Amino acid sequence: MSAATAALGMIPASGACAAAPAPATGGTFRYALNTATLRGYKLPLADQIVLTAQAGYTGIEPWVEDIAKAAAGGTALGALKRQCADAGLSVISAIGFAAWAVDDDAARAKGMEQMKRDMDLVAQLGGTHIAASPAGVYKADVKLDLDRAAERYRAVLELGREMGVIPQLEFWGAAANLSRVDQSLYVAARAAHPDACVLADAYHMYRGGSEAASLRLLGRSATHCFHMNDYPAQPAREALKDSDRVWPGDGIAPLTEILATFAENRASVWLSVELFNAAYWQRPAPETARTGLEKMKASVAKMHAAGVIG
Repeated sequence: MSAATAALGMIPASGACAAAPAPATGGTFRYALNTATLRGYKLPLADQIVLTAQAGYTGIEPWVEDIAKAAAGGTALGALKRQCADAGLSVISAIGFAAWAVDDDAARAKGMEQMKRDMDLVAQLGGTHIAASPAGVYKADVKLDLDRAAERYRAVLELGREMGVIPQLEFWGAAANLSRVDQSLYVAARAAHPDACVLADAYHMYRGGSEAASLRLLGRSATHCFHMNDYPAQPAREALKDSDRVWPGDGIAPLTEILATFAENRASVWLSVELFNAAYWQRPAPETARTGLEKMKASVAKMHAAGVIG
């Protein structure tokens, strides 16, 4: 048992395996913890896995940085893969920041090498997907041609075929490029690859000006994971920061409409709670982990109460 585990009052990984909960589903939906929600606690990946399993999730979405730290520190990723499996956790995706879309050929080659390394780490952990974010092209002084982005995304998808990990095209609402659902849909469709899919996020949709109805164009195979969070009415949309995110249901996000769209599309979606709110990190880590699951389930229940059958 690590010192962090003991301090948080968590059982060790072997105990988490024995006490793994039954899968928590909401018809169309399964529930995962994006470990950004725990980043303020600075826990090693093994302890993040324990917390996620104890809280009742059936999926985990770690950050590649934490996977790499575990491997560099001498932890066998195969052992962490078994820990997840024994605890009933699927590694649904991972968050990385490889600069795969940049114009500069040399920089893009380095970005692709990083993506390959990241995919290898995710595969060793038993993961199936990874975020392909706008890293490197999000600033206002960068002009990204979407047709070229589609060519580059296709190259990442082909790399994913080799590595056994599917890259999900992620957009960031505050980015100068790839900031909206429609842009991501265009790039994914233009890539013309069977594995093309879009990673959407409630906060990023609002921040970039995407309406919930745009998700109706995401087919079942193009929807694997959705980042669940909410946001307040103030500050204004253009001034919102990642740290302003709040628990699902505690803000003004049209989560009922978003979830209903997925349900009506008959998409099997992992709902992954992703927050960066430092105020929540003042609470005990197990409480923070449990709250995320409770808030997501409440959002799904509200959607069903509105008459939507998932």
